[in-house]
Amino acid sequence: MQKKIKILLVEDDVSMGFLLAEYLEDNNFDVKLYRDGESGLKAWKNGDFDFCIFDIMLPKLDGFSIAKHVREVSKKTPIILLTAKSMKEDKIKGFHLGIDDYITKPFDEEELLCRINAVLMRTIPDEKTENESIFKIGSYQFDSDNQALINNGETKRLTKKEAEIMRMLCLSKNSIVKRDKILLKVWGQSDYFTGRSLDVFITKLRKYLLTDNTVKIESLPRVGYILGDK
Repeated sequence: MQKKIKILLVEDDVSMGFLLAEYLEDNNFDVKLYRDGESGLKAWKNGDFDFCIFDIMLPKLDGFSIAKHVREVSKKTPIILLTAKSMKEDKIKGFHLGIDDYITKPFDEEELLCRINAVLMRTIPDEKTENESIFKIGSYQFDSDNQALINNGETKRLTKKEAEIMRMLCLSKNSIVKRDKILLKVWGQSDYFTGRSLDVFITKLRKYLLTDNTVKIESLPRVGYILGDK
């Protein structure tokens, strides 16, 4: 069973804290909620967290201070800051501390989830080996490092995005790759416009694979894609 991502959430608004924790737990995260900066920092020091979400304005110790402590210990643990104001100075201060993203209140829980997943895509490697770069697909060979699709001695050079999408499909060949996962990994966001772009790229990849009728990219509407060869 895949290990759940353990999130440290520090939010002093009781209602918002409970709502966010419940929503993230419903989406398969393990969330520990604290209501002030001191208890949040203590939890960080005593715990083993994979991800941090801090409100900036907190009792006893603000979110910037907790983020600074985290970065002194770990350069890689993802941090998102929640802020009630969209001030340039605050954002610059946070990014100088090494945070990964900001989200301004009020926000939709789904937006936070998308931002978390986007950060995870950048910071956590694929479950399969990162070194895997050569894939066999029917009569094709795909060399992801060189963005090359080879068939019968002929080489088709893919664009960077085409190669990224193809690699994700190859890593999970004959299994579903979620549409949102591709969008967040390749574009860094999941919305209507990036979704339409993905549709165009999938159509192009299908054309590149037409020579071998045993190879296909199957669409599952609103869910994702399956690359298969039979």
